[in-house]
Amino acid sequence: MSHAIDPAASRPSSNPFRVLREHRNFRLFWTGQTLSLIGTWMQTMAIGWLALQLSNSAFVVGLVASVSAIPVVFLSMHGGALVDHGNRLRIVRITQAVFLAQATTLWLITLTGHISIPWLLGLAFVQGCCSAIEIPARQSLFIRLVGRDDLQPAIALNASGFNLAKIIGPSIGGLVINKLGIGWCFGLNAMSYSAVLWGLARIRLPHEQHVVHSSLREALAQSTGHAVDGIRYLLQPGSVRELLILVTASAILGGPFLTLVPVVARDQLHLGPGGYGSLLTAVGIGGLLGALIIAGPLTRWSRKGRIMRVAAFTFPAALIGLAAAQSLPVAWFWLFVTGISAIIFTALSNGALQLLVEDRYRGRLMAFYGLVFIGLSQMVGSLALGALARAMTAPLAIGVASSILLLVTGAMRGAEFWRRV
Repeated sequence: MSHAIDPAASRPSSNPFRVLREHRNFRLFWTGQTLSLIGTWMQTMAIGWLALQLSNSAFVVGLVASVSAIPVVFLSMHGGALVDHGNRLRIVRITQAVFLAQATTLWLITLTGHISIPWLLGLAFVQGCCSAIEIPARQSLFIRLVGRDDLQPAIALNASGFNLAKIIGPSIGGLVINKLGIGWCFGLNAMSYSAVLWGLARIRLPHEQHVVHSSLREALAQSTGHAVDGIRYLLQPGSVRELLILVTASAILGGPFLTLVPVVARDQLHLGPGGYGSLLTAVGIGGLLGALIIAGPLTRWSRKGRIMRVAAFTFPAALIGLAAAQSLPVAWFWLFVTGISAIIFTALSNGALQLLVEDRYRGRLMAFYGLVFIGLSQMVGSLALGALARAMTAPLAIGVASSILLLVTGAMRGAEFWRRV
């Protein structure tokens, strides 16, 4: 049975940083995670640029992104079942340490001159395996750090940190590539994981939140049954299923646009690494503004469904504008609008889904959410978009996919979940 969201349950302060002030554990997590994400965005930018340099192929750029998503597609629901029956904080600590090892390996291989497309594909696959467990563990941890009443602003603040890092990371990454070489983007990312590991080590949850419902061996053995049970629960008729359909469409048709930004930057706008970094920064600035709106003034709105509806339509419309852009300022503007609309829709839909489901299914919900946004978006969306770009052009591929998403969103304008958010 899903939970209804009571819009009148509370009227929190419009100060977007109140959650950081009032919840020590979330403050530790948010600070470390944001610093680490700066390095992550440097690495994300560098991998896209490096794949393009090594292959000179938009399809290969999409392939590298899609390979990291394969494990997420096939293992996420098992990871979510493990999270629902294990210690979520401990799982996040372990997976962040694995990410550190992956970034360090990428750094050393690049510095020694042995980097190649097969190495990029292999390390992307390792990252995907870890993400299949880390994403549901991290996402479902939020409610334990702040409680139900502050879940929406906590998700929005997490998104603001993500987008602040998206502003800073690519900007620094472009300079690092030009001055030190692309390998140091991976090295600085490896070093940045010390921040999130430090924050996670200092988090102390109440004793009852440390209870492990079953042993690791039992959880792994029963993960298939738990995963099937979770899928059955999420896909039963109702608001959760309707919202998941729109989220899935947005992730597959709109989410992979970042994969082709390096191609648009180089081939359509004739930019170098600095210009490419500037375009990613535009997305980050827009996303940061959108997240602060959600965490601040929007917390006092009782019907957030209207805002989510506007964002859902604006996102593909802005991508169509990007596809038609012929100059850096115009492309920058449309990516800025894309950032605002994407983060508002994503944060509101994430929070709504978490509040609509029972706690015992939250890990599997977040696993499905990660499967969609990381798995299907990258494996299906990025690969299809890369193939489409090879058949036509990158801007035209973005325009076609975004137009389809706009039609899908329009077809769901009467869905029940708009009224329940």
